[in-house]
Amino acid sequence: MRALKCLIVAGLIGAGVQIGAQAPADTTVYAVSYVDVRPAGRSSAVGTLKQYRDASRKDDGYERIDLLEQVGWPGHFAVIETWRDQKAFEAHGMAAHAKQYRDALQPIRVSGYDQRPYKALTVAPAAAGNTQSVYIVAHVDIAGQGAQAEAPAMLRRLAEASRKEPGSLRFDVLQHMMRGNHFTVVETWQSQAALDAHAAAVHTKEYRDVLQPISGSPLDERLYRAVE
Repeated sequence: MRALKCLIVAGLIGAGVQIGAQAPADTTVYAVSYVDVRPAGRSSAVGTLKQYRDASRKDDGYERIDLLEQVGWPGHFAVIETWRDQKAFEAHGMAAHAKQYRDALQPIRVSGYDQRPYKALTVAPAAAGNTQSVYIVAHVDIAGQGAQAEAPAMLRRLAEASRKEPGSLRFDVLQHMMRGNHFTVVETWQSQAALDAHAAAVHTKEYRDVLQPISGSPLDERLYRAVE
């Protein structure tokens, strides 16, 4: 029996199968940024955001940039960036067009440019949105050491269940690089009706019931539309 096991292991190694090997670490870097501009500067800001996105597509390590504007709050934008790794993200940040982007926003913004770095907790391939799609950016802060240890599994369960719902185009959970108790949930739904159905789903209500007593702040879910 022992000889048979040795032969099986040798065969697997010979076939290129690594015994006990772990999947490579996900080095993808995410940045979620927020900026508010004065009403008179909104059109200029939209143009600046699009120019930044289009120029960034040419950078090495670029994966995607989503430009969002909050529903009911014109001029409040969220920029969700995905980069291959930290090196690519840092090189992008030093590019001339990145500086030009910040400089162009300077005279019209009424808030700081709030950029937050993240890594993936659970992400999956996203489907393309359409003109009816709605977007959610939610912030989750967990209080207490015990709760912080349980939060990742809770959020993974929510994401896995939500991705199976009709109309779910994207459901990613990102974890702050420096503050491990802070998460951002990025959702895309095919329509408002799909989002409404998700909000009423059993797994969503169960998640909110579990989250409420361990949350370090009120639930913060904001509705956006894409800037196209």
